[in-house]
Amino acid sequence: MARPRQFDEERAVDAAMRAFIRSGYEATSTQDLCEATGLGRSSIYNTFTSKHELFTKALRYYMDTRTATILATLESEAPVRERVDMLFRMLLEPKDGLPPGCLVVNSMIELAPHDTEVAKLLRRDYDRRFAAIRTALAAAQAAGEIAPDKDPGALAHFVIASIGGMQVALRGGATPDTVRSIAQTVLQAL
Repeated sequence: MARPRQFDEERAVDAAMRAFIRSGYEATSTQDLCEATGLGRSSIYNTFTSKHELFTKALRYYMDTRTATILATLESEAPVRERVDMLFRMLLEPKDGLPPGCLVVNSMIELAPHDTEVAKLLRRDYDRRFAAIRTALAAAQAAGEIAPDKDPGALAHFVIASIGGMQVALRGGATPDTVRSIAQTVLQAL
């Protein structure tokens, strides 16, 4: 008879996600994951079978929670510039205690070029965020908030790229004032 699990799998995935954000996939050792989750090696491998499987679960968890927050923000009734500014403020005023950086951006750079599974997950998440931002911008354009000569799709790509760039800047030590100035420049472009 198999022994029942003595831990909360979602909490373990959350702890692993935080370790991967801090150090990246390659630099996060199994020992780091044991320390972060409080689990032994056998519990990690019996539950997740490999570091890569734990990573993909952590990445999915990160994308699901972050993207849900983004989608909820974009669905509010506020003017579109306020909604986009709320996305920027989430970077500067994180409520979830995550370490600086972004698991999506890190994974795009570190893994996507040679890991097709991760690349597919990232593409699916990007497409969801792009569609939501583009839809919000197109509706704002129809309501007269954005000039009619602007391309909502191009602006959506610009907003996503800017958020990624701000994440990298914060991780690299940029001050909040620097990131706020980037955000203001993006908002003026809308």
